[in-house]
Amino acid sequence: MNKEGLDHIDQGLIDYLAQYITAHKMQVMEKVLAQRTRHFTVVLENIYKPHNASAVLRTCDCFGIQDVHIIEKTREYKVNPFVTRGASQWLTLHKYFQPEEPENAVINCFSSLKSNGFKIYGTSPDPQTRPIQDLDPNEKIALVFGNEHEGISNEVKNAADGLVHIPMRGFTESFNISVAASLFLQNLVQKASDYVIPDYNLTEVEKQELRLTWYRSIVKNSDIHEKKYRDGKE
Repeated sequence: MNKEGLDHIDQGLIDYLAQYITAHKMQVMEKVLAQRTRHFTVVLENIYKPHNASAVLRTCDCFGIQDVHIIEKTREYKVNPFVTRGASQWLTLHKYFQPEEPENAVINCFSSLKSNGFKIYGTSPDPQTRPIQDLDPNEKIALVFGNEHEGISNEVKNAADGLVHIPMRGFTESFNISVAASLFLQNLVQKASDYVIPDYNLTEVEKQELRLTWYRSIVKNSDIHEKKYRDGKE
């Protein structure tokens, strides 16, 4: 998160690009910005199937989660636009890709999260771990989801602050990753709404930064418009 004030953000550029966005789209973006959060985040570790990871991105957007951290140990993740249905353009993706030293990808990701005050919980089907209901929404929480075949790695298990599971009552041992992410996030976001959590929503600086990012993303030929704007200031 940027700690600077609003001075580093070019308000003139934001206003310039805004004229190419419909009033309805602007209203939708402002409504979403007002509910966006960096209090909770999701970490995906070495996901094999791109459509599964892309479905999680869509889930994160639906629950107002702004940041997703992607640990790419042996394979680089590419967004599947047909699954995300455009959700990825609204999210901030943080990638950690180190195929030669995959263990460092976990270390670097977790170091970044902990330096920003997150408690890190690995998700697990093991009923002996902490149940989802015990998570405290007042904590800044990062949930780590492993790949479809092996779950979270031993590196994650050893480095996380704890492991959590969703209690189940059937024969199946685990949920699909996107379903699991939906259940975890719904539980956290719903419980958070019952509390007054300081800094749950984005700061004005973060909102302005996202406005500029989103405007650049949705305005057709935004790079050309931006050049025209900057040329006009010279």
